[in-house]
Amino acid sequence: MIQEFSSEDIAYMEKRGSDVNEVRLQFERFEKGFPFADIVRPATKDDGILALNDDQVAELVNDYDYSIAGKTVEKFVPASGAASRMFKDIYALLGDETGEKELQTAGIFLTNLERFPFSEALAEVMERDGLDIHAEAKKGNFKVIAKYLIEKDGLGYGDLPKGLLLFHRYEDGTRTALEEHLAEAALYANNGSETSLHFTVSEHHLELFRKKVDELLPKYEEKYGLKYNVTYSTQAAGTDTLAATEDNEPFRDSDGNLLFRPGGHGALIHNLARRDADIIFVKNIDNVTKEELIDDTVTYKKALASYLLKLQETQFHYLRLLEAGDVDPMTLCEIMDFAESQLMIPVNDQPAAEDLFALMNRPVRVCGMVKNEGEPGGGPFWVNNSANVCSLQIVESSQIDKNNPAKAEIMRKSTHFNPVDMVCAIKDYKGEKFNLTDFVDPDTGFISSKSYNGRTLKAMELPGLWNGAMADWITVFVEVPLSTFNPVKTVFDLLKRN
Repeated sequence: MIQEFSSEDIAYMEKRGSDVNEVRLQFERFEKGFPFADIVRPATKDDGILALNDDQVAELVNDYDYSIAGKTVEKFVPASGAASRMFKDIYALLGDETGEKELQTAGIFLTNLERFPFSEALAEVMERDGLDIHAEAKKGNFKVIAKYLIEKDGLGYGDLPKGLLLFHRYEDGTRTALEEHLAEAALYANNGSETSLHFTVSEHHLELFRKKVDELLPKYEEKYGLKYNVTYSTQAAGTDTLAATEDNEPFRDSDGNLLFRPGGHGALIHNLARRDADIIFVKNIDNVTKEELIDDTVTYKKALASYLLKLQETQFHYLRLLEAGDVDPMTLCEIMDFAESQLMIPVNDQPAAEDLFALMNRPVRVCGMVKNEGEPGGGPFWVNNSANVCSLQIVESSQIDKNNPAKAEIMRKSTHFNPVDMVCAIKDYKGEKFNLTDFVDPDTGFISSKSYNGRTLKAMELPGLWNGAMADWITVFVEVPLSTFNPVKTVFDLLKRN
């Protein structure tokens, strides 16, 4: 049943930039839900995941500079998430009840205090108030130290974005995650004279990002001999999704207004669609390593991009032939073989030339995949969509019906996971940008339970950026080493690299 809204509701939605018809369609989902992903089998080596040997990697890296000559390259970094989730265990310790688990966590934190890259900065803000961090640690005053770490009167880490937290310690100081992205981008996302980065940030943190980048750029421009072009965007309010009550009615705040919530990182497909580079590297803000350990990251970034450009060169050649309409049967078979074996597109036995053209004329992404060794992340699978067309997809565990024994077994056999390491091409063979929203699978969102001022609500997240938002892209998976994946999901992950 289509949700009807009052004229006041519609005026409110239009004022905040929401598409009323889109809101109605989304709201239907609270009633009918989202289907589980129809996973067919895991993508594995030689069945959906390409494993390059050392010689192939070296050749691709050697070809990289030649391949990107005359093309625009940009690094796209989703960076809008607050760091509050990083400190979930710390917040739990500030509660009134502290059990054995909490006390153990506090002990680990205090024992390793000096190894955290923010320890010196934390000591300074405590000293400002006459407190000695080492004395407080020795006395076991965890709560005092924790408050100075996460609350606004101290470092305020609980309210800052991850990008502005100190991640790594060097001999000459410390670096934030943002700073590591500036250093990394200079090593591969450049045209010889300029390096370009785009950060998606929250409106609340935009000026903090600008200030920090402006402070850092002179140092890095001098260090790498490059000009930096750094741009920003925020998640548009129009991509927020309407919350629902437990009875599937529109959720309203204390003033009676409809309550909208951020639609998740899938909303960033709109931000990506506004970029204009030929090649776009996508990497999360918290996935960075120290500069002395970055060689594998740079090598495989170049290899993935170089591989994409080689695929694209052949793809564009065949698209022009198909567009011209003069393709003999032998050439058509050749194109079909390329589509299936290189672009990983399942093709019917005898497709018409125009159907083959449509299958191949889509945005392309080459995604790094890491062997699954217990790290978090969506997995690569062969998946049937609602039209029963099988394709390669990145699927989160929440999208899989674990109560279905067959699907649970397929999930168990998965060998790799996605570290959000992608190289994207968003322009067609004529150099025109695709409308990326045309390639989103609306069936791949999900609903979760949240609260607002003590009231339970149902929240909807849009199809994830690298999941359903790119479901109809041409997708190629390439194995990359685990050393290229260095996420920080909790504060204790910082101990792995300091």
